[in-house]
Amino acid sequence: MTENAQQQPTAPSTELPTQYAPAEVEGQLYERWVERGYFEADAKSEKPPYTIVIPPPNVTGSLHLGHAFEHTLIDALTRRKRMQGYETLWQPGMDHAGIATQNVVERELGKEGKSRHDLGREAFVERVWQWKGESGGQISGQMRRLGDGVAWSRERFTMDEGLSQAVQTIFKRLYDDELIYRAERIINWCPRCLTAISDIEVEYQDDDGELVSMKYGDGDETIVVATTRAETMLGDTAVAVHPEDERYKHLVGKQIKLPLTDRTIPVVADAHVDPEFGTGAVKVTPAHDPNDFEIGQRHDLPSIAVMDEHAVITAHGPFQGLDRLEARSAIVAALRAEGRIVAEKRPYVHSVGHCSRCKTTIEPRLSMQWWVKVGPLAKAAGDAVRDGKVTIHPQEMEKRYFDWVDNLHDWCISRQLWWGHRIPVWYGPEGEVVCVGPDEEPPSGAGWHQDPDVLDTWFSSGLWPFSTLGWPEQTESLAKFYPNSVLLTGYDILFFWVARMMMFGLYAMDGTPPFHTIALHGMVRDQNGKKMSKSFGNVVNPLDWMDKYGSDALRFTLARGANPGVDVPIGEDWVQGSRNFANKIWNATRFALMNGATVEGPLPDASQMSSTDRWILSRLNSVVAEVDAYYEDYQFAKLSDALFHFAWDEVFDWYVELSKTTFLGGGEPAKVSGRVLGEVLDVTLRLLHPIVPFVTETLWTTLTGGESVVIADWPSAVLVPGADAPGGFRDAGAEREIGTLQQVITEVRRFRADQGLQPGQRVPARLTLDGTALAPHEAAIRQLLRLTPEGDAFTATATLPVAGATVALDLSGTIDVAAERKRLAKDLTAAEKEKAQATAKLGNEAFLAKAPEQVVDKIRGRLSKAEEDITRLRTQLDKLPQA
Repeated sequence: MTENAQQQPTAPSTELPTQYAPAEVEGQLYERWVERGYFEADAKSEKPPYTIVIPPPNVTGSLHLGHAFEHTLIDALTRRKRMQGYETLWQPGMDHAGIATQNVVERELGKEGKSRHDLGREAFVERVWQWKGESGGQISGQMRRLGDGVAWSRERFTMDEGLSQAVQTIFKRLYDDELIYRAERIINWCPRCLTAISDIEVEYQDDDGELVSMKYGDGDETIVVATTRAETMLGDTAVAVHPEDERYKHLVGKQIKLPLTDRTIPVVADAHVDPEFGTGAVKVTPAHDPNDFEIGQRHDLPSIAVMDEHAVITAHGPFQGLDRLEARSAIVAALRAEGRIVAEKRPYVHSVGHCSRCKTTIEPRLSMQWWVKVGPLAKAAGDAVRDGKVTIHPQEMEKRYFDWVDNLHDWCISRQLWWGHRIPVWYGPEGEVVCVGPDEEPPSGAGWHQDPDVLDTWFSSGLWPFSTLGWPEQTESLAKFYPNSVLLTGYDILFFWVARMMMFGLYAMDGTPPFHTIALHGMVRDQNGKKMSKSFGNVVNPLDWMDKYGSDALRFTLARGANPGVDVPIGEDWVQGSRNFANKIWNATRFALMNGATVEGPLPDASQMSSTDRWILSRLNSVVAEVDAYYEDYQFAKLSDALFHFAWDEVFDWYVELSKTTFLGGGEPAKVSGRVLGEVLDVTLRLLHPIVPFVTETLWTTLTGGESVVIADWPSAVLVPGADAPGGFRDAGAEREIGTLQQVITEVRRFRADQGLQPGQRVPARLTLDGTALAPHEAAIRQLLRLTPEGDAFTATATLPVAGATVALDLSGTIDVAAERKRLAKDLTAAEKEKAQATAKLGNEAFLAKAPEQVVDKIRGRLSKAEEDITRLRTQLDKLPQA
């Protein structure tokens, strides 16, 4: 019993409905937990802190299986730590999701025949805030459905006043430290979202395109280049070759004619060019390609932009006003007409970058943007892991982390949007540039204006572990709950979010990393291991499964599939199986309560207990230690599996069944077993609670009379009077004894099934148990195996020696032995024939040389099954009496 439960004056009730109905209890239980403040965190508490932040979902989002998976694991960690006596903070909140949110509101305006420009910046931003208040954040209600134990009073939003102050503060500090700068460089531009996006927001996929080889120059000064983006040739300012390429040495430094234009461009020598690839010559378009931009910088080439923000051609001439794809076809046709097309390859499959939000093909574009100089920040983020300040789990994910932070390019942080944190920089009429901190007045007067861009969403979410605690103010919460104990998140945002938080946390918090451990999980996939996608038609709304099977069933299914860093397949059948597990817990606890299970009073002395009682308590202590070890290693699948098999197999299917005869007999043995069963259920329900909180809350409070399992003590080793031992009670002898008993019952059950006997069919039997540890268990053996006393007319038609005992059965009145032997013999002959045929095929070298591997594997499988069948059938025949 826990202290919390012992403090309750009310006696436990033994009344439970006959069936568990999740929909009738989950909502009211959750509201009760929130009303009582169980999930809140007190910065003044003297308890040790345990802090986890929620990866802030987008304000536009709704609960998907990925959220449900991640939230289940975080909730399990925090619920356990709360029960262990920690001051637990699970920090909730949402991300303003700049591009996604602006897109949503712009679509709404489009339905009204308006654009954001019709409203103007201020009115548009006000409209977005209005949308957030009315429609944003529906995921919060869905999190309650799932059972998320977050501190709702501390909920934050990346655009709220406090977090906005944090953003402005760190921007100013980075700017003053020359770690933020403004420069014209090639960026990834989305012509649909009309903004720059960072490298990690670009998704690459193989697209069908075209590779066109075209001839520049004339006569002896002809050179052939190839491109997949012919439209950019209007902005070419050079052709580059390798300095040691003998084919082109005579051209280096010369000017050649650029087709379709009235310009000539130089041939330059640059080591970046691979002479073995294609013709060994490349067109150079500094304004529309990142590698070309670098070549242009080295050779002082001009950068000519030929497309606007919508990817429409702006270069003067016949192609002006064409979309980039229209221009591509038109330019190739014009070059073909001039006889300058040397080769065309269609389709040409190549990797193309797409905007991760709208899937539009991105356009490399020369643009003036704001950048973070990530070199020193990324080095600190890498060193924190190398020095052991931060642990990445599983460890094999470290390499991916280092590959990223050790090779980071400067981060483009400006976005051409209206919704977001506006860049706190003002420009003056004489070219002045002033960065303004949160406590400073921006410059005013004629000609002064603020930078129109906003910051990348990941800039503000990178501050999440400390901005949510009140930074830059030195608050009690910041002192108590920073750094986070663990960050649990998907490996897919290791670079998007985790690296950002590491860089900013170390910078802002004087070298203290934002968390001690980074625990990475995989992605949820469908039951066939396929990525969930609307285009595949396999996306599942977790609310549908929660409505159908209960939140606990979904949570348990997700946790049971959660191996560190590994993707998680999930199917409805598995959720249904978890619902069955919840029902099993319910029904078994209900039976136990009706048969005297109790937590009242101390445990009996070990000498008063049966070996069955001592066995289950010994096993219970093993499971407590096992579950604790798995939690510390973030092995959610293993701990869930251990609890499943202990609860279902050992407690419900074995201990409860073995104890039925004791309960029927009444008296002191029944009281002892009732107390033991109560203890086992109490501890098991507390162990299960972090994963399946709702059903365990109902059962535990009914069993114990305690206020709530949410605030109950986490189980420690059970101590038994008269048998105390370091690490709790263990009884190896009882475990061996019950193990032998299980072996006998399992073997006889298997024999009965093999003979076609119904589970409830009673069979006369003679048990020879003398000299074994099984003698005290005869009544239980007969009860579980449906064995009646032998009687005067008993004839042993089958004898089963098992584990030193003998079970003789009289099957004369239950099966036709002669007919059964005939049936088994027929099946044995068929299995032996199958084995012979498979063996012959696998021994045929000609067959093995010609047959596909999958066919050979199938034959091997047939051979293996035939051998298993032969062994099984011979064993069954040996056990049957002669007819």
